[in-house]
Amino acid sequence: LRLFGLLLTSLAAWYLGYFVAAHVPESTVSIAMLQDIGKKPVLRAPAPKRQKCDHWSPCPPGNFAYRILSGGGKEKRAKICFEDEHSLYCDERCLGLVQFQPGGCAIDSTDHSGEMIQFIRTAPAGSLLLMATQDDGSTKLKNDARKLIEELGSKEIKNIKFRSSWVFIAAKGFKLPDNIQKEKINHSDQKKNRYSGWPAEIQIEGCIPRNLI
Repeated sequence: LRLFGLLLTSLAAWYLGYFVAAHVPESTVSIAMLQDIGKKPVLRAPAPKRQKCDHWSPCPPGNFAYRILSGGGKEKRAKICFEDEHSLYCDERCLGLVQFQPGGCAIDSTDHSGEMIQFIRTAPAGSLLLMATQDDGSTKLKNDARKLIEELGSKEIKNIKFRSSWVFIAAKGFKLPDNIQKEKINHSDQKKNRYSGWPAEIQIEGCIPRNLI
């Protein structure tokens, strides 16, 4: 009886295996799948969602996102981003300026003094002025232009030296929040420079409430 039971069990197992092999598609069963049976599931964090202007975290609802990056050496150009719209400029030496208005209009100027002064003076109230250096923004920047930028709130414009990296955001006709970083500067130092003759690029970023503009 025991021998008969063993033979009957073996025959049933063989038939079940034959049935599975004949009717289950190969693509649904694999050695890897069988090996994974009994393993604890591995939880993976979802890929982070890209935020405007590559911020690490999104701006609160009702805010504009911005990022200003100075140039690095001769190869890395300055970049200005506002609400995920990028303005790339400055082919050679310049102090670049971009104006953003509520409608999203962007205008850029790479003149060091004359046109820059005109650009700032004619910008309407309610404009954001975002500035950055590329290669060198000091050589041809005259005192009257520096004074005008200082009147916008810059504390470092008069300290810019040859090949200094500098970024700045200003508002015309309204006041920016006190808790955002508005300006940053990095001077050329042969002992600390990232590039040959140029300091490392620098950046500022933040969020600006829409109801201010």
